[in-house]
Amino acid sequence: MIAMLERLVFGRRPLVIAAFVGLTLFMGYSAKDLKVDAGFTKMVPLEHPYMKTFVQYRDEFGGANRVLVALMAKQGDIFTPAFFDTLKQATDEVFFLPGVDRTKVSSLFTPNVRFTEVVEDGIAGGNVVPSDFRNTPEGLEQVRKNVLKSNYMGRLVSNDFTGAIISAELLEVDPNTGEKLDYTAVARQLEEKVRGRFQSEQVDVHIIGFAKAIGDITEGAHRVILFFAVAFVVTALLVYLYAQSLKLAVVPLVCSLMAVVWQLGLLPLLGYGIDPMGILVPFLVFAIGVSHGVQMVAANGSEVFYGAGCMEAAKASFRRLLVPGGIALASDTIGFVTIRLIEIRMIQELAVTASLGVAAIILTNLVLLPVLLSYLDCGEAYKARLHSRSQRVHGKWTRLARITRRRNAGMVIAVALALLAVGLWKGTDVKIGDLHRGVPELRAESRYNIDTEVISERFAIGVDILSVITESRPDGCVDYEVMTAIDRFEWHMGNVEGVQSVVGLPGIARVLNAGWNEGSLEWRVLPRNQDVLTQSVTYVPTSTGLLNADCSVMPVLIFTRDHKAETIARVVAEVKRFQGEYGLEAVRFRLASSNVGVMAATNEAVEAAQFPMLLYVFGAVILLCLVTFRSLGATLCIVLPLALVSLLAYALMSVLQIGLKVSTLPVVALGVGVGVDYGIYIFSRLQSELDAGKSLEAAYRHTLDITGNGVLFTGITLAFGVATWIFSPLKFQADMGILLTFMFLVNMLGAVLLLPALASWLLPSKGRGVP
Repeated sequence: MIAMLERLVFGRRPLVIAAFVGLTLFMGYSAKDLKVDAGFTKMVPLEHPYMKTFVQYRDEFGGANRVLVALMAKQGDIFTPAFFDTLKQATDEVFFLPGVDRTKVSSLFTPNVRFTEVVEDGIAGGNVVPSDFRNTPEGLEQVRKNVLKSNYMGRLVSNDFTGAIISAELLEVDPNTGEKLDYTAVARQLEEKVRGRFQSEQVDVHIIGFAKAIGDITEGAHRVILFFAVAFVVTALLVYLYAQSLKLAVVPLVCSLMAVVWQLGLLPLLGYGIDPMGILVPFLVFAIGVSHGVQMVAANGSEVFYGAGCMEAAKASFRRLLVPGGIALASDTIGFVTIRLIEIRMIQELAVTASLGVAAIILTNLVLLPVLLSYLDCGEAYKARLHSRSQRVHGKWTRLARITRRRNAGMVIAVALALLAVGLWKGTDVKIGDLHRGVPELRAESRYNIDTEVISERFAIGVDILSVITESRPDGCVDYEVMTAIDRFEWHMGNVEGVQSVVGLPGIARVLNAGWNEGSLEWRVLPRNQDVLTQSVTYVPTSTGLLNADCSVMPVLIFTRDHKAETIARVVAEVKRFQGEYGLEAVRFRLASSNVGVMAATNEAVEAAQFPMLLYVFGAVILLCLVTFRSLGATLCIVLPLALVSLLAYALMSVLQIGLKVSTLPVVALGVGVGVDYGIYIFSRLQSELDAGKSLEAAYRHTLDITGNGVLFTGITLAFGVATWIFSPLKFQADMGILLTFMFLVNMLGAVLLLPALASWLLPSKGRGVP
């Protein structure tokens, strides 16, 4: 089969090149239609039970996709004519932003923000900012009194009266155009029409919300192109130094760029865009392409070193690397495909994007690259440079090959076991979810996270909300048994560590009941009499989000201090425990809505996917190795170093306080899929040397002579390609850069050091790896 493919490819070289050029031009034309595609529903596990609750009640009670605009007075308080003019204009601007659900906009100036008070005749109420409001000292004083009478202190007005919030829910579809809402455009308009217009010497503007976060992430992703340019220049320099020839350096770079063009061109053809969270995948594909291209250049150079001409060298390289290269790239693809186990659409699209790129590399680097190499001139000067380099490194490879001796191998394995112990010790401490406050995709010093910190400090409710949907029978809000159960739940959750405050209908009803009784604290209870209870909840409108039209559903809003992994896990566990121990047949507490509910669902989806994902990727790699090398010992030599590095990656995450989440979980699968390339290339050559009858030490020394430089260079190239991500303004990309750099380098060391050490104990003593 390989011989037939060789004749087919090399017998029609001009046609092969023309076909690749034509396809590349077509894909480049198609790539012009590629768009950034971000969406709230893409980033959540919609099949998770929490998200089914979220979707069921999203239209009725709002979702987690909201925007908060906080206007903060730099001097004094908000009760000045200038500040209220600014707040009114900002409210109008937010109200008319595209994609805003205008029925769910809240501000001091919106009619859904009301107060109630006890008067001689019972209870009176009205808008916090009256319809006849005049922006005068007297009018402002009346608004101040109305705010104090309302329950919006700490929610829409800061506790110290220095700021006011405008809250708005966003729709998934822009009602003006009928198309999917463009979150980056919304974020841009928030900056231009709100912050840009109302930020002044008297007023600070702080904006948070999903759309704003996506806008900031997209803006940071655009700057990643600079990192790609730097990585490309340095990679090209490294390839030139390794290849010993400018022409040989250009060929793998061109083929790798061609694979990226194919990848980007296929996405719009298949109906995909590119998510800001996956903007680095094309750069990763380029690095993988260069690494495999270097292996082909290395194999071609070894054939030239032993006297072959360029055509013969290219054919021999094609024959030698088609199977191991194909297996290595297949393992890369499997590593990406297993990411689809995470039932989050953004991650699944990332898996498709990466898989398309690796599939393109199989063609560009294993077929086109050797064809292009066959046209190059392998002159005497190139051969002389190869001989010179061989002489410089031969002594080093000879000394390194001694690692296959049992005593030396035992020492290496002992070190590996010590690292295994460290990995087990620290790796089990990895937390699921975020470990820091603010949006984890952005750095702590980003404007968004600074805005989050300001709002959290000045307002009592914070920005992290878990909405527990309480389902009961119709008219449950006037049923003493139902209301008492919800009231006990409010009290229970209010005493959980990490909870800032709890708001629910029973708590409001108790306050109103006291209001009907001259404000006496003795009457701040839930009345057993249904008529009195009805009187207590009558003045709570459905617009508060605390009940629906027939009183069968009453959400309880739990405001948490942060959205750290342990906080979310603790609060969710307490909700489940209360439901299990104190839940009634008539009352059901369902998780969950709002942003903490989404995070809880995402964390549980990640936790559920991590071990099956690793099982599948390692299972596929083991199967591919068994089929390729037909030896259990050979398979263990390749897979055991990978397993050790994966465990050490978990330990590194624990030490650096990087949580296991949507952006970091795929890294482990990617590291295994790409890291196995080293072992496959080394063992493939080692096996051929053992089959020739050489001892293990001699076989490994010759393997290093031929592939050693290529493997070392591949590890450095891959690591450098992703190391530039560490300087990204996006925190999640920096975390991915750290982890992938570690895994690529340590996987390379595992293949060069631990693989031969294991081979000396696991392969037959006579040195033959396969019968």
